[in-house]
Amino acid sequence: MSNGSGDYVIAFSTVVTGLKEEVRNDDMSPLFQAVIEATEEAIYNSLFAATTVTGYRGTTEALPREATLEILQRYGVIKDRNALQ
Repeated sequence: MSNGSGDYVIAFSTVVTGLKEEVRNDDMSPLFQAVIEATEEAIYNSLFAATTVTGYRGTTEALPREATLEILQRYGVIKDRNALQ
């Protein structure tokens, strides 16, 4: 990875300062699920917050919000696109 490579790294730690109790392996799944869901939500938020930009190589259009919500609902990714408006 390098600046501008297009690669992204998402990391989190299970270390809590001052915590003396060890988290059992079986109890880690909810933490992983929470990280997955938060990451998914952050990606959606960033995609929908994007705007059309123009640079020296041309213009890149912003993601069409309504069409994207319709596709996400059609494939069961979201249940109600009106709830995201």
